[in-house]
Amino acid sequence: MINVLEWDIYEISTEKTKIKGVMLRGRIRKFGLMNNINILAENAHDEEDKVRFAVLDGSNISSINEFLLKIIPDIKVILKKERVKNPVLSKMKVNLEERYTI
Repeated sequence: MINVLEWDIYEISTEKTKIKGVMLRGRIRKFGLMNNINILAENAHDEEDKVRFAVLDGSNISSINEFLLKIIPDIKVILKKERVKNPVLSKMKVNLEERYTI
């Protein structure tokens, strides 16, 4: 049996710099590809002016943080949720398994 991967979700915000519509998600994805990092990135639809990314549970994000600070000096990255299976990054409430029945 294969275990479902678990992801840690981080949220990016800034003081003044625009982060939507500037290809930030694609740049994060490209950084991951160039550095062999499993990473997902999406715009937040439940909060204004925020982008979220997810990495495999327990991954060190220091290189991602350094990369983001280099391209957006006023960036703030916070951990939103740990060990989420099959995460949806655009709306955090979708990740609450108890909301759904099958």
